Amino acid sequence: MTAPSEIAQIFDRRILRRRRDRAAAGFDGFDFLQRRVGEMTADCLDDIRRRFPLALDLGCRTGQMAEILEEQDGFRGGIETLVQSDLSENMARRAGAGGGPAVAADEEFLPFAEQSFDLVISCLALHWVNDLPGALIQICRSLKPDGLFLGAFLGGATLGDLRRALIDAESELEGGASPRVSPFADVRDGGDLLVRAGFQLTVANNEMLEVSYASPAALLEDLRGMGESNAVAARKRTPMRKATLARALGLYQERLGDADGRVTAAFEVIFLTGWAPGPGQPKAAAPGSGQVALGAALGIDAGNAGAGD
Repeated sequence: MTAPSEIAQIFDRRILRRRRDRAAAGFDGFDFLQRRVGEMTADCLDDIRRRFPLALDLGCRTGQMAEILEEQDGFRGGIETLVQSDLSENMARRAGAGGGPAVAADEEFLPFAEQSFDLVISCLALHWVNDLPGALIQICRSLKPDGLFLGAFLGGATLGDLRRALIDAESELEGGASPRVSPFADVRDGGDLLVRAGFQLTVANNEMLEVSYASPAALLEDLRGMGESNAVAARKRTPMRKATLARALGLYQERLGDADGRVTAAFEVIFLTGWAPGPGQPKAAAPGSGQVALGAALGIDAGNAGAGD
């Protein structure tokens, strides 16, 4: 695996941790995206015929996934014990207050032994990882043979309109632009990286989620509340000038505002599914052979699988 000193530092993980620590106390007021993606992930888990005695929620925030999975006498999806972990100690502490094990852990350097978990879930954490291939390799190694990984992270189309407004305003008023919105991978990258990490029976797809805001300023407030504001290592260390920010918000309003003055923001979510290699595991058939149904390979009950319209 690549040594830490050789990994390109795209993101400032230290400032990311500090922002998550600050956001932890009030995160309940800004967790709508975390919950929506968590619900979509849980729905996928419900369709898989398998029990998962020990599962890991990697990037748990304040425990939203645990709340989504909780039932009267345990967890959904055949989970018996759920370990929660987050980069932020404050987030992990709040998650642990609901009961069950919770630890502060860096997604880039997982502290778990190999073949520890039957299932690893990660919702909206991996888009901040500098070494995504290395993180996926570690996740694969932490899974028991034939263990399942369900991941979701923000993709390349996320906040594209905000990115363009910030670049245009800064170029217009300051003669150049600096990174103001994080770079994101796309769905093809995600699928390729799963294979490189050693996963089998991989699936990658994406969903676009649109959120309506009263104003562009409300969008920025939400990003701060989520702990998702700019943590690009190459960012300017000084705040954007007030005039430049006002121009950027004005451009966003002009381009996306509706008749009521509201604006939308688009979040692309890339969903990844992969199985750790295991004995007796179905092998992918040659393209076009049609010998193995995807639902059977993923352990999905055909009776519960929804048909397209």
